[in-house]
Amino acid sequence: MIRFEMTQLFFDSKKVRRLVDRATRRVLSRFGAFVRRTARSSIRKRKKASPSGSPPSSHTGLLKKFIWFGYEPAKRSVVIGPARLSKAGRGEAPHLLEYGGIGVVKRKGKRKRAKVRPRPFMGPAFEKEQPKLPAMWRGSLR
Repeated sequence: MIRFEMTQLFFDSKKVRRLVDRATRRVLSRFGAFVRRTARSSIRKRKKASPSGSPPSSHTGLLKKFIWFGYEPAKRSVVIGPARLSKAGRGEAPHLLEYGGIGVVKRKGKRKRAKVRPRPFMGPAFEKEQPKLPAMWRGSLR
């Protein structure tokens, strides 16, 4: 006698959900690592300021060193970007470099308010790596 149960027609939703969550974490973490690598490699360490519109120069190496990424399980997303570098908690330099604006600039030992032209580095890195994302998903559910 052949025994057939109705549950054999349906997939195990907990197992599928667990596999999808694991694949999502792996793919988005890899994507975050690639964007971080591209952003870091676009920043040159030199004393001279970069021209506006091109990635910034890193005079001390801190900007390049403190670009991080992290997978956020609650939202199933990845957060990629520079960490705040200011001890006072303002940390406006990365934002000013990416988008431009008016900020406090230190020149010759004095602090002045100055207009900073944008020198995007995260946006172009994201745009460069984004076309590779569909290929990362291919074959990720096993």
